[in-house]
Amino acid sequence: MSEAVEQVGAVLDRMGAPRALAPRLLALLGPGAAAELDADPWLLLRVPRVSVEQADFCARRHLGEAARPDDPRRLAALTVYALHRAAARGHTAVEEKRLLPMVGQLGAAAPRAALEAAESSGAAVVFESTDDSDDDFDFAEDGVPDLPDPERFLALPDVGHGEQRLGEQLLRLIGGNDPIMDSATAAETVDAACAKAGFTVSDRTRQALVTVALRPVAVLRHGPGPEQAGEVARALVCMHAIATDSQVGMVLAAPTAQAAAALDADLARVLGGAPEEGPRAVSLAALAAAGPQEAGLVVLCESMSLGAARAAELASLCADGAHLVLLADLDQAPSATPGQVVADIVRSRVAHTAEVAAPEAERGPGPIAELAAAVAGGEVPEVDAPAREVVRVPASSAEEAAHRVVQLVTDSIPRALEIPADQVQVVAAREDGPAGARALNAACKERLNPGPGAHGGFDPGDRVLLAAAGPGYAPGDTGVLRGFGEAGASVELSGGAEVTVSDPSALRPGWAVTVAAAHGGRWPAVVGVFPPGVPVSRPQVYTTLTRAVRHVSLVDATGGALEAGVRENTAPVRTTRLVHILREG
Repeated sequence: MSEAVEQVGAVLDRMGAPRALAPRLLALLGPGAAAELDADPWLLLRVPRVSVEQADFCARRHLGEAARPDDPRRLAALTVYALHRAAARGHTAVEEKRLLPMVGQLGAAAPRAALEAAESSGAAVVFESTDDSDDDFDFAEDGVPDLPDPERFLALPDVGHGEQRLGEQLLRLIGGNDPIMDSATAAETVDAACAKAGFTVSDRTRQALVTVALRPVAVLRHGPGPEQAGEVARALVCMHAIATDSQVGMVLAAPTAQAAAALDADLARVLGGAPEEGPRAVSLAALAAAGPQEAGLVVLCESMSLGAARAAELASLCADGAHLVLLADLDQAPSATPGQVVADIVRSRVAHTAEVAAPEAERGPGPIAELAAAVAGGEVPEVDAPAREVVRVPASSAEEAAHRVVQLVTDSIPRALEIPADQVQVVAAREDGPAGARALNAACKERLNPGPGAHGGFDPGDRVLLAAAGPGYAPGDTGVLRGFGEAGASVELSGGAEVTVSDPSALRPGWAVTVAAAHGGRWPAVVGVFPPGVPVSRPQVYTTLTRAVRHVSLVDATGGALEAGVRENTAPVRTTRLVHILREG
């Protein structure tokens, strides 16, 4: 145990809190954690699942009679606690008028004083935005409108400043506004690239590619399924030709190493025997490690998985005058982290939106795309899947669902479809419970890589999920644990890159991941599991389906709640400021 962890543990002892919280507090508060916690015991509320009542108990034990309900430290902590809960639901900021009652319900007798305490201590930041809708203007007699009072939003500093930075970086790129090519030359370049590679693209895709050449920031929408993935790959080959012929260069990125590897496989298929002539994808983590980019065209796939912070990092890497292209399926769930970047950019109307659409095949979309499109419309029908592309597996309980999942991963899918178990990803609708990601990981490890878990519960050969960022990797990356050394754990990511994870708390078992962790990745086969009692939503099911390239099994133990959730529960509304920032900029 490090000296810093020991010091935090000693403070926790004095306040009657578990020493097990010390590593987490050190990670949250930094090297001065012991002194900060000693001065402000309500900082315990920064740790997930610590309640207000528990923090108050520890504060009274630590401070005695000085621990008062109106202590500014407590009031600030309650505000931050409410903001953390909002951020966990995807909000980047909370309107002041909504935050006041939330803080009051947590135990602040004077909610406004609580917000002021958080602001004055720097634990929260305040932003003001004026609605720019003309409908809100009251015109005076001289014809000059009276501007409405600005709305006040509070945010956690890193979240709020991250979204502000994203807006500023996007406005910087939009301000460049120089085309890479004129529209006629871009269209000719697309036609030449198609002829050289031996494929065609739809008229809508062709128009979208001209948009990329003309507009500094563009959102290119696409639909679900392998057919659309193929058209996206063809569009990327054409973008690469535009960047090459104009001598500006192109960078192609994906949220994770796994997603980059899947994208490279798509590109290899459409290019046939000459994949080296097209673009190669890199993960966002690898791109960030490389630093600022000189390329004049920067393209990100699976953009719906990005929250405001990572999107800001990407935009800041783009050179002045670069064109940024976000490829996105807008029916997917929003990011697991705060923000709804693509949706906000589209709503702001400051960037151009176009569509990448594959020509309709003679037999129509494949079974995975057909089911996903139906889910996007609120239905879960049976689809014809002659090659077992889609399989519905009913289960009467969570325990039966877990049994079916392990059977599918270790036997049925490898035997019937010749997809190895290491290419099958379990996507669970929840973390806990008998059919949650935690229990399914234990069951899969027992069958696929049994061992004593001698290294913090892990053994070489385990599939792992990375839950933190580091050199060459980012949250959501999956890989295989190859071994342990003095510098940390060695993990081989999809695509073959090997990274060293120095922080053992960043490792999670990776045979089964939640929908949020799977967002942005694609696998040859996916087993989605929905146990009883899980709150099912349309974007959740849609995102699960669209993680699969060749096959998806849906293990359904909801007793009808899956269909009801898809029919009735759309994506929850998130409070963000990006639209305001872009419009007011």
